[in-house]
Parts: sequence; C-alpha cells; structure tokens
Amino acid sequence: MKVVIVGGVAGGASAAARARRLSESAEIVLLERGQYVSFANCGLPYYVGEEIKQREKLIVTSPERLRERFRIDVRVGSNVTQINRSKKTITVSDAVTGKTYEETYDKLILSPGASPFKPPIPGCDLPNVLTLRTLEDVDRIKQLVDSGIRDAMVIGGGFIGLEMVENLVKRCVRTTLVQLAEQIMVTMDREMTTPIVANLKKHGVELLLKEQAESVEKTDNGRLRVKLAGGSVLETDMVLLGVGVRPENRLAIQAELSVGKRGGIVTNQYMQTNDPDIYAVGDAVEVEDFVLKSRAQIALAGPANRQGRLAADHIFGRTVPYRGTQGTSIVRVFDTVAASTGVNERTLRSESIPFERVYIHPANHAGYYPGATGMSIKLLFRVPTGEVLGAQIVGGEGVDKRIDVLAMAIQGGMTVFDLEEAELAYSPQFGSAKDPINMAGFVASGVLREDHPVVHVDSLTEQHDALLVDVRTSEEHKLGAIPGALSIPVDELRERLEELTTGNKAGRPIITYCQVGQRGYLATRILMQRGFNVKNLSGGYRAYQLFHPD
Repeated sequence: MKVVIVGGVAGGASAAARARRLSESAEIVLLERGQYVSFANCGLPYYVGEEIKQREKLIVTSPERLRERFRIDVRVGSNVTQINRSKKTITVSDAVTGKTYEETYDKLILSPGASPFKPPIPGCDLPNVLTLRTLEDVDRIKQLVDSGIRDAMVIGGGFIGLEMVENLVKRCVRTTLVQLAEQIMVTMDREMTTPIVANLKKHGVELLLKEQAESVEKTDNGRLRVKLAGGSVLETDMVLLGVGVRPENRLAIQAELSVGKRGGIVTNQYMQTNDPDIYAVGDAVEVEDFVLKSRAQIALAGPANRQGRLAADHIFGRTVPYRGTQGTSIVRVFDTVAASTGVNERTLRSESIPFERVYIHPANHAGYYPGATGMSIKLLFRVPTGEVLGAQIVGGEGVDKRIDVLAMAIQGGMTVFDLEEAELAYSPQFGSAKDPINMAGFVASGVLREDHPVVHVDSLTEQHDALLVDVRTSEEHKLGAIPGALSIPVDELRERLEELTTGNKAGRPIITYCQVGQRGYLATRILMQRGFNVKNLSGGYRAYQLFHPD
C-alpha cells in the first residue's frame, strides 16, 4: 500500500503518523510545498507579541523526526500541481532542483489547508500589506515590529485579527481594527461581544465597525495610506489582512472532485471524496455542522487533526465516521476570554428552529474564596425538549472549562435537564457547589417548566404595557437602572404588593429584574403565586448592559 499525502501541518501530519501506526509495511510519502511540515500556526500571533519567545517552539515536528521515528518519506519544497486520477499519479514540482516528476499512489490524502483571503482592492500587494498563515509570514511581521514601527492597521475582527491586535498592542504599536460587520467575532451574537469591545477600547485600540478599506497606497515617507469607504484616510506602517480564509481547492477542481458552494472539497463521513481512492481533510474540506446537520465551512485545528486520523483509519480498514464539526472555539483578548460552541442565535432564527435562551452571570469559583471573577453565559436550547444547541461565554478564568463541558453536552445530545444533574469537580478555588453549568441548567429548565417565564432585553420595546420592577436594593437602583423602572427591593416585595395593584399599575403585566437574574427569579415566584402576570428579565441588569454598553 502506497499512501501519498499532500500538505502537512495539522491534517496531513496527523494522517501520516496515524497511517504508520496502523501499518509498518505501507509506503508513506508526505509532500509539503513549504519548508516546515508541521508547525503551530495558532501560536504565530504570540510569537509576534513575544509571549512565545523562541521561534523553534512553534515547530511541532521536523522532517527529520518524521523520517527517523515514523519512516515517512517527507519532501519539503514539493508543490503538487496536478492529479491524474486515471493513472493514479500526481505531478510534483521540486523547489530546490526546479525539476518536475510524477509520483504514483494507491491512496491519496489532500490536506492543502486554506489561504488568507486578500480583498481585491488597489494596493493590497504592497510590501507591508501582509497576511498571517506561515512561519515565513510571521517572520516578516515580527521583523517589522522589531524595527520599531509606530502604527498598524488590522483589517478583520475574527480570531487572527483579535489575537494580532492584542500582541501588537503588547509591543507598543498603536493599532486600529477595521471590521466590515457591525460586530467583531461574528461566530458569537453581538451582545456577547460587548465586554471584548470595551477591553479593546480600554487598551487604546481604535475600533472602526461597519467600515472597510477601499485602497492602500505608499506615501513619500515609506508609510501606507489607507482610504476607507466611509471617507476617512489613515496612515499606518503596516496593514495586516485577517478578513477570512478560502479553502485551497485548486487541485480538487483540476481533478474534477466535488466542491461545495463555499469552495470546500466534499467528502463522505470517512473523508473520502467522490473518488474513493482520494481523501481530503482539514481546512480545505466542507464538513457537516454537528447541530444543524447541514453543510458548512469551518476551519479549526482540532477537527483537522481528527479528520486526518480518521482518513488513515479508513484506508487501513477501520471505518470510524467523522461526527461533524460544531465549531467549538476560544480566544483571549488581553484579559477577556470569549468562547462559543454549537449554533448562535442568528443561525437558529435563520433556520427557523424553535429555541429559547437564558443569560446567567456566575463567578468562576466560590465567591468567598479570594480572586473570584465573573463571566456571562448565554445558553441556547431547543423548545420543548431542552436539547442544548449552543453556548457563548465571555469572562476571564474558568471560561475554557465551562465551554468544554457544554461542548461535550452538545456532543452527547444532552438537555438542559441533564445540566441540572451534572456532577462536576468542586473545591472553592476551582468552582462552586452549584457550578455555573448547573446554574445554567437550573435557569433553562425552570423556563421550560414554566417556573419562571422570561423576557429578553432586546424584546423589551415590544412590552408596551408592561410595568418594569427593579427588585435590587434602592442603592443599586440609584447607581443605574432601566429607564422607567419602579424600585421595590425583593425583601420588601411581599409588604408592598398593593403598589402593583393601584392606579394605572393595576392589571398590567409585570417584568421583574435584578442585577443578574436570581432575585428577579425569586420575585417572579412570589408574584406568580399571588396571581400576577409576571416575567423575569433573563440575565437582569447585567444582560441589559450587554445590549446597552453606553
């Protein structure tokens, strides 16, 4: 058996190592057009910021190690230019010798990855207009930063863009972030990005939303002049393009392999293309959305590694299907961490899936133990079953732990009722006896059981006749409240019920709220059992601030 793999890094290198573990007799050839067969591309921004100080730490494994330990025929600087399916050969161009040759295969695995998208604007090919994908790219960026540049512009507010903003600021480079959409991090819902935006501004980042570059030109003093669609003209020393990636599908198209609407190579659950002897893995492939069961294009390192492993399994007789990708991701922006898994609210609405949501704002560990910090969790679940569909969390410590638990809940087809009963590790420095996961389950389950009907901040304007009741203390109310709210602290509510039944308040629906939702829930229970038409504002005043940051 001769297995030829085109492309290294995550998917290709994983496939090669797995293939050798499954077969000592197979001939395995790994062709990589660059000089590095496996490197940590997710760590590149942190090398620029010198959080990762040694460049060699970014190299996961070397060609020499793959040759010695796995007996893999690794050839760097080898660009595959063509696939001949009928002859089962590929054409390879050697960058060192300049020669072209043909290589045969029994099974072929394509792992070409995805390339940064360069918008078709004048000047985007100028020397200091850069993208970030390879070690060579990061070398050019770091050389510029090390030279003492004063200003940089990052175009694109996704993962790469935000990570580069953080690390440029850490290197004392004044940074402007330009984003075409009305929000950064479009994988999350807009209100959940509010704390990230606040932190960017806190660190001096100029954030320009609903804006795009129209042209870039070189100035007489060697800088770059960027003209924006809104009419502004800004000067900077470097422009970094982080506006997304496109699957490298050239070989697939040339070989007449099936390609999806967004350019991803189409595979079955075993990573086979429409040619059973050709597999495809990684950022170049179209995947199945785990929650929606529809086709999607999701570029993440974890799925790429798993796909490479499963392709090798199938080649050597192990039929383990790929489950799909649910898009679990996390990013740190200065001291704010944002994470998501599953489907966001926008997508659920566009797909007309019946769902409900809740917001909670727990601490990362027991409040009495020093150092507790808050987080905001948005949980999305199917109605009426309670199946967990998606989650978004923003905060500090402990965000990673909770998003991973919720990701596994989605993988396992669990419901919010299961979250109530989840048994998680507890010690005061790590969590609470009622972990944030349990609390999310309690709140969501209570909504489904109709223990406490909820209303959401973004639908308050639709509640024309409702009476807003702030059940926090009067001191909290004075510090900031939703306009028009009546202040009745929850501890006084039973004695002041007549205030809700007199004058123009009589018979009106009531919306209670507190700081994070817990006292509002208690007030809702008190009023429901006394016959009031009442709902609790999910997430309380803190959720209101997510939607109204000013």
